[in-house]
Amino acid sequence: MRRWIRLGLLGLPLAFVAVFLVVPLGLTVVISFWRRAGFRIQPAFSFDSYAEFFSGARLFVLERGLAVALEATILSLAIAYPIAYFLSRHTSARAARTVLLLFTAPFLVNYIIRTFAWSYLFARTGPINTLLIAGGLTHQPLDWLHYSHFSILVGLVMSYMPFMLFPLWLAISAVDRRLVEASWLLGVPPWRTFIRVTLPLSMPGVFAAVLFGFVGAFGEGAVPTILGGVGYQLMGNTITSTLDVLTYPLAAAMSSVVVAAMFGLLFCWYLLFDLRSFLGKILRWRM
Repeated sequence: MRRWIRLGLLGLPLAFVAVFLVVPLGLTVVISFWRRAGFRIQPAFSFDSYAEFFSGARLFVLERGLAVALEATILSLAIAYPIAYFLSRHTSARAARTVLLLFTAPFLVNYIIRTFAWSYLFARTGPINTLLIAGGLTHQPLDWLHYSHFSILVGLVMSYMPFMLFPLWLAISAVDRRLVEASWLLGVPPWRTFIRVTLPLSMPGVFAAVLFGFVGAFGEGAVPTILGGVGYQLMGNTITSTLDVLTYPLAAAMSSVVVAAMFGLLFCWYLLFDLRSFLGKILRWRM
């Protein structure tokens, strides 16, 4: 009876994943090989959508999306890792939990509203330009603050950096402090101890954080639309605009390429790191 109960409890989440994740992804891949016939699509086995994607202007959007996602991920990692290191090594567990809770507070506000708030801050008549002009730092509004590459990066970093903070904090917290103390006792300087002990042992968390940040930024659609303007195209809003003109096979092909890139990152994480060992360290540290 217990065995059947365990199988039933395990089957529920598996069934949920199959119905709401695997089946839609499978349908997306299948539709990517269909053809458009007027305002309808018809079943086929054609690579026309993929050929159109990789040979047209949308390939440039893919390259730009990869570059922007990589930039945003590196910036987010540069911000999140020092914060996570400080919380795990130089604060109490209660203070760390409080700070992490504060990082989740913005998510109580709707995602679109938060993005529009950044648009208001960066506008020509927004608070930032107003303060700069009032302080005499500039004589006219800074146009590069809004509808620019800068505003896109700020929006992506602020949207996905908190997601990167949690796996980094868990990974650094799971590093055995005795290893660090032993390095110090052997006369190794703190910076070399960090490079040779803490950083290598926290790499599973670093890769998990990179995965969360890159996947989110790569598939983003609202941030480039609101902060970048109509002419700034990334993969998310490009797929949306393709759906608006009823080119479903092409949109499915682009979505399939994006999903394949994300699964490639997941597969690399699976090959490079032992996830069970990583979670075991965290559980032992918590106990």
